[in-house]
Amino acid sequence: MRLGHPDGQTVHLSYCTNVHPAEDLAGVLDQLDTYALPIRHRLDADVLGLGLWLAAPLAAALAADPGARIRLRAELDARGLEVVTLNGFPYRAFQAPVVKHDVYRPDWTEPGRLAYTLDLARVLTDLLPSDAARGSISTLPLAWREPWDTGRAGTTARTLDRLAAGLAAVERESGRVIRVGFEPEPGCVVETTRQAVHLLSDMDTERLGVCLDLAHLACAWEDPPVAVRRLAAAGLPVVKVQISAALEAGDPVAAADRLAEYVEPRFLHQTRSAAVAEPDPADPAHAADDLDDALVRGLPGPWRVHYHVPLHAVPEPPLRSTVPVLRSALAELLGGPTAGCDTYDVETYTWGVLPVARRPGTAAELADGIAAELAFARDELTGLGLTPTEAGAVRAGSTEAGAVASGGKVVS
Repeated sequence: MRLGHPDGQTVHLSYCTNVHPAEDLAGVLDQLDTYALPIRHRLDADVLGLGLWLAAPLAAALAADPGARIRLRAELDARGLEVVTLNGFPYRAFQAPVVKHDVYRPDWTEPGRLAYTLDLARVLTDLLPSDAARGSISTLPLAWREPWDTGRAGTTARTLDRLAAGLAAVERESGRVIRVGFEPEPGCVVETTRQAVHLLSDMDTERLGVCLDLAHLACAWEDPPVAVRRLAAAGLPVVKVQISAALEAGDPVAAADRLAEYVEPRFLHQTRSAAVAEPDPADPAHAADDLDDALVRGLPGPWRVHYHVPLHAVPEPPLRSTVPVLRSALAELLGGPTAGCDTYDVETYTWGVLPVARRPGTAAELADGIAAELAFARDELTGLGLTPTEAGAVRAGSTEAGAVASGGKVVS
């Protein structure tokens, strides 16, 4: 979906397909029919944007086969779908029964990460709409924080130079600009925007920048206007924003039973206390690498938990979501005279591990939930003065597109 900013830029809004498990081309095409097309119809949108996730083996196969890329583009076009951004963070098996730390491998010290990202760049050049200004790829923030030393830092710096050179070569060959955004995340080498400025400012910022995930920003207890302005002052572009909300507990003791419902085996749910201190946001006195550990150790409250919760559905009291942080960040990025970023991807990949009462039970219920999230995001953007730029686009505040949510499942 597209919106126009008052400065004349086209702002792209999409949803990230890493919520779906498909890892081969047949599976990806099937998920377009099972989810993306029904979502587009639910939203009454002429075109639906996808933040496409392609597992590494499929990305390599597509990068090596121009005919397969042409076919994928044709299948997208036939369904009224478009792609301006790819999620290159998970390498493969992101919806496996247990993911946890595996999502950070290979990291940017390993050659597989560079090869995967450049494969994605080659694929994206053929998926980009002809009138899109550029494309983007989000990736992990260098590596998990341990182990990390000067040797690994040096290897990574050289690899990022090769990444920038590879993206320049892709641009020369295709005529399309592709940028890569490193996504600060709890527990990683780059967790905060302060660390991003410290560790990433020497990159080639013409092609490399930051992917700002709004749930991660909340978990770091960062003030959105300060964080966005810090990146701008350092010359680090925000090449992509992931519209997401984390879980918050003002009093973790009172909310312990509710929080326990969110403990699950697939993903890490890094937990941060408001008392977290710079320069070490992962200080174990105020941080845990997973929610179950935080509950056992009784970290001081309040907490924010790296658990992407549906944007439109209020969690069970006394829990709440970090939607206010999301709103503050969007206002800083889009509420001024110039758009601070042109690509926004709704990324709630945790639908399948939500507490059972809030978990969609069918493909249709999942499509309903994603459609309601997109309608929520669209309303937030139009509320900041952006305007739909396509006929039949989602109407801000429409009851059809923004169905009332109950327990994470959307009902009319």
